[in-house]
Amino acid sequence: MKKIGISIYPSKSEFEQDKTYLDLAHKYGFTRIFTSLLEIEGDGSEIIEKYKRIIEYGNKLGMETMLDINPKLFGQLGVSYDDLSFFKSFGASGIRLDLGFSGAEEALMTKNEHGLKIEVNMSSGTKYIDNVMSYCPNREHLLASQNFYPQRYSGLAHDHFEQTTAQYNDYRLNTAAFITSQVGELGPWEMQDGLCTLESHRTLPIELQIAHYKLMDTIDDVLIGNAYASEEELRKVSEIFHSPHHLLPIVFNKDATELERKVILNEVHSYRGDRSTYMIRSTQTRVKYKEETFPVGKTDTMQKGDVVIGNDTFGQYKGETQVVIQEMEDDGTRNIVGTVQEDALFLLDYLEPWTSFKFIER
Repeated sequence: MKKIGISIYPSKSEFEQDKTYLDLAHKYGFTRIFTSLLEIEGDGSEIIEKYKRIIEYGNKLGMETMLDINPKLFGQLGVSYDDLSFFKSFGASGIRLDLGFSGAEEALMTKNEHGLKIEVNMSSGTKYIDNVMSYCPNREHLLASQNFYPQRYSGLAHDHFEQTTAQYNDYRLNTAAFITSQVGELGPWEMQDGLCTLESHRTLPIELQIAHYKLMDTIDDVLIGNAYASEEELRKVSEIFHSPHHLLPIVFNKDATELERKVILNEVHSYRGDRSTYMIRSTQTRVKYKEETFPVGKTDTMQKGDVVIGNDTFGQYKGETQVVIQEMEDDGTRNIVGTVQEDALFLLDYLEPWTSFKFIER
């Protein structure tokens, strides 16, 4: 991923609210802004001035704004696809086409004299992008993003998401998708129950949504679809986005020792390359802590997500850290020191051999 972003909706908010939100997002390294013109009625001149004012403020913070539009809006505003000066006057970095044209128009728009970027909608599952690319667009100005879905149960299925994303990755285009704040209540439309791309993300803590995208590694930019995310949510998204290692949340057992907690929390773990069906092995901890003592602690049948450390009965494997990915029987050699947070267990399916990861206590 290259950038993280937020969304604002000036037609439904006040400048000072949005300004405060942009300041907070900027503090945590957010550099993209999504906003929608789709809900503007008539010429909307007064509302348009509100957009221009907050976009200009975002520009001063170094944040790029994309305007969501569709072909109908061109006619409504008296704008032509071969003259994008109207959108340039907003101070925006580009426009996002919620609905597209025939392909030729999109390609022409990428060559606009104002340097505006054109972002196309990835979610349809048609050969739309093949058609756009057949008209030789300026790739440097062509971006793509998945939709967000306000209606519960209407978000993308994971297999459809993978299929459509692959189409755009094949053309090496910059891609984006949306995650949802669990406290934000503002969106472009009256009805919204979160604004995420993937339906599986709708009720997840925001840090697990961003962690999922980072592990999949098929989306460049991730934006929070609804406003206003809390400062804690912004901080968590930024922490995971900027971390050089994948982060897994752990809940410790009350019997875990200080040494075991140190081994888990203070080390960068590496998924050993000769993978096992049953566990993710982080073997360097047994080397670093070879001289330490690991008395027998809590042992039991081990379930997916259990985080274990080899105890003193484990011979040369004493001190090795393992994350269980398939049930393992208890032979008394592994202390169960904690468990990956239950709603984060699915992230283990996306870890690849030789990737690095750290544990964070939640």
